[in-house]
Amino acid sequence: MRFTLPIMFIGHWAPALVAAAHPQAPRLGTLFIAGQLVDWAFFAFVLADVEHLRLAPGTSVMNPMDLYHMPYTHSLLGSLAFGAGFAALIWLFTRNRIGALIGGAVVVSHWFTDLLVHVPDLTLWGSAPKLGLGLWNYPAIAMPLELGLTAAAFAVLIAARRPARRGMISLAILATVMLFVQLVNWFGPAPTEPNLAAAVTVFGIYGLISLIAEWADRRMPLPSIRRANP
Repeated sequence: MRFTLPIMFIGHWAPALVAAAHPQAPRLGTLFIAGQLVDWAFFAFVLADVEHLRLAPGTSVMNPMDLYHMPYTHSLLGSLAFGAGFAALIWLFTRNRIGALIGGAVVVSHWFTDLLVHVPDLTLWGSAPKLGLGLWNYPAIAMPLELGLTAAAFAVLIAARRPARRGMISLAILATVMLFVQLVNWFGPAPTEPNLAAAVTVFGIYGLISLIAEWADRRMPLPSIRRANP
């Protein structure tokens, strides 16, 4: 059994799917960006030599990368800062205070979902203690958990938005693409050293799925209160 990128993947979009059920939430594409914002930043920071990871097989069963220096993106304090910045952008463009708070909360949710699977490499403020419950060492738990969280989040969104046939088809396409990339993430070629090509691939996948999420959102009815549209 082989595992690839050093990230929890589609599980980070579960809070975005749940948040999209709220009448004043931002569009789903915006929320998908929020769900992975700190990983967007992490790979950018790795390329800029600001944060660091290294290949170290045995770090955990599911992740051969040692994420030994992530003080800005994967500390709780850093996540709160990214969440506040994202919320400020939403408010700036929409003046939707509740939507801004929802978007910011989805950004911060990334740290808490990572806490479940990471071995101790997360921090509260960028230095020790390092935290992580380590479910990456237990694939039989981590894999069903990630799929289950995502499936439950889709169910919440469907129950709230009650999409018609074309909306359901759009969500099915979104779910299929997400499942496909998750399976590739789990069982595709093992990584070598992180490089520009790997980062560009990650950015491309995040961007594509966020665009599909936005497209799917626009093919569903809005919740009962008309939402701002960042």
